[in-house]
Amino acid sequence: MSRTLQLREAIREGMSEEMRRDDSVFLMGEEVAEYNGAYKVSKGMLDEFGPKRIIDTPIAELGFAGIGVGAAMNGLRPIIEFMTWNFAVLAFDQIVNNAAKTLSQSAGNFNCPIVFRGPSGAAGQLAQQHSQTFEAWLANCPGLKVVSSVDPADCKGLIKSAIRDNDPVCIMESEIMYGESGEVPDGEHLVPIGKAAVRREGTDVTLISFNKMMLVCQAAAVELAKEGISAEVIDLRTIRPLDHETIINSVKKTNRAVVVDESWPFAGVSAEITYEIQKYAFDYLDAPVVRVNSADVSLPYAPTLVEEYLPNPRKVIAAVKSVLYR
Repeated sequence: MSRTLQLREAIREGMSEEMRRDDSVFLMGEEVAEYNGAYKVSKGMLDEFGPKRIIDTPIAELGFAGIGVGAAMNGLRPIIEFMTWNFAVLAFDQIVNNAAKTLSQSAGNFNCPIVFRGPSGAAGQLAQQHSQTFEAWLANCPGLKVVSSVDPADCKGLIKSAIRDNDPVCIMESEIMYGESGEVPDGEHLVPIGKAAVRREGTDVTLISFNKMMLVCQAAAVELAKEGISAEVIDLRTIRPLDHETIINSVKKTNRAVVVDESWPFAGVSAEITYEIQKYAFDYLDAPVVRVNSADVSLPYAPTLVEEYLPNPRKVIAAVKSVLYR
């Protein structure tokens, strides 16, 4: 059995279930308690768990991220919510230099079981400093696991797995997707970190993406099907560790690949996936791998320029036709 939940409700349910299961789990961040969360993800959690486990903080990302890292090193399992990952840049010292390196710097004596979560990527007309996509930044750092999904069932299952994980996990959500709904299974629901999902079976080309760009790929696949082009759609769900096997097996079947990534093109997730495909599936390719990224500029404010900046189904369809030589 399953229920229809909004993305924010699915994330909340995952966190609440883990907090009931384990008293060492707590949530900390800006407006998570009295205001019920900036995006209402933590609505009602203060009433259930109280102010010692649902903790409002000042606007001081470096400070409360550091508190979380210290708590994790001393046996607790913090969930640190950033109002946006754009603000988390201020806390990257704690995430990259402390949380990610705790296990190796302690010669395996200390784990850092902490979850950092919040929205990443463009969210309408929020302009340059509030619209950046950080999966590639974080996945570049050994010691961090990076999760990025907008499917409600997956987000619930992944946040539960992340809270139980002994390594630091960065969860990238989407500000404009919190109100979107999907089916979430009843009962205990865990999704393993590091396993991609095949959202649509296909034979002619593999579309690979994650987070809200999955909706772009699925929309493109529907339109391509009207022209007799069968696209397989892979949702990465986890950026690090990356599910190489699912990607390579799909490309071996379809012989063509288009990678769609909301981030900038230089040294991004799409670049890494393209390298992996050419290394491990080169003999199966009938065309070069094509990437569809956001424009290589800071995000403009004007809505017409936002549309031009971001990947969209039209751009994906054009990329697919290019690898099919149509």
